[in-house]
Amino acid sequence: MSEYSVARYSTIPVRVGNLIVGGGAPVAVQSMTNTDTADIRATVDQVLALGRAGSELVRLTVNTEAAARAVPVIRDGLEKAGCKIPLIGDFHFNGHKLLQKYPECGQALEKYRINPGNVGRGVKRDEKFALMIEMACRYDKAVRIGVNWGSMDQELVARLMDENSRREQPLDSDEVIREIMVVSALDNARRAEALGLGRDRIVLSCKMSGVQDLIGVYRELAGRCDYALHLGLTEAGVGSKGIVASTAALAVLLQEDIGDTIRISLTPEPGGARTQEVVVAQEILQSMGLRSFTPMVVACPGCGRTNSTFFQQLAMDIQSHLREQMPLWKDQYPGVEAMTVAIMGCVVNGPGESKHANIGISLPGTGETPVAPVYEDGVKTVTLKGEGIAREFQQIVQQYVIDHYLYG
Repeated sequence: MSEYSVARYSTIPVRVGNLIVGGGAPVAVQSMTNTDTADIRATVDQVLALGRAGSELVRLTVNTEAAARAVPVIRDGLEKAGCKIPLIGDFHFNGHKLLQKYPECGQALEKYRINPGNVGRGVKRDEKFALMIEMACRYDKAVRIGVNWGSMDQELVARLMDENSRREQPLDSDEVIREIMVVSALDNARRAEALGLGRDRIVLSCKMSGVQDLIGVYRELAGRCDYALHLGLTEAGVGSKGIVASTAALAVLLQEDIGDTIRISLTPEPGGARTQEVVVAQEILQSMGLRSFTPMVVACPGCGRTNSTFFQQLAMDIQSHLREQMPLWKDQYPGVEAMTVAIMGCVVNGPGESKHANIGISLPGTGETPVAPVYEDGVKTVTLKGEGIAREFQQIVQQYVIDHYLYG
């Protein structure tokens, strides 16, 4: 572990509905809906989709009276569908009013997200913050105190900037911003505790949109507290940029044992699936060996030896099949999520990679003998030929799952 490392077991476990985060629990995957929360049917459907994809916590925007009224109805709809996924209320500006006026909303949620920079100013800010914490205490809910560099507490900014200007050796602007965010998170956590919220009901976050900024602020935060921490690069971006930036930041922190829940804040492409952020979060954790969610497909990138797209299509089809089956397999075939499947395009690395996987196939490259040996646990079991290779291999994978993972 690095000098910055804060062992995950040192964080305080926090109960969020039926889930424990922190205190040595596996890093949890969180997502957020982008539906209008007042649209009950659309929101229920999206939460169900996120849950099926593997999200373990889902955050909802609660910004209007209509949204607050909808929350308990959404909770009921999820329960009827057999979904017990914890819901988090995302409150800004008017959360104190909504929680007071609609107590059933506060009861239906399992966690409240409060942004200290958007609660208010001065005495009113303290009163509003206190009202929200009081509601969390009353209903025994967890609270994430989520500082965001796009909406920092301006009074704190002014004070710490002024203090920095009087230093003999002032910090640079990036260091000051990180300090403001850490101080804001910790001061508000202490304030929440003074109001009666237990340490085991508090999660902190300090979200920034720059990779190095995020790494720096969380190292500082983790070194100064033992609260459970939620990680995420805010406004990560679109497509590969958002995925790469999020992975670059979170992988460093997770490797240093910093972080208890994560969210990948991708900007979805028009018509794109919201569930992509869940898949990316899972793949980060699984690629790092921290958790297993779905069987991993190992496939070569292709080269001049693999002019055919056959192996590419087979790899995509198998990967899609495995992910689609996981909601059904996870209970019936415990342990299957750790399985590896190799789909290789030629003889150079094909047999070797296939032998290292639980099950693998080495397809013929350009000019090679048109046969495809299949390996199970390092042993060649069959050689496939002809037009039905893809269908036959998928059947072999299915049978391997049954033979090796049925009821654990």
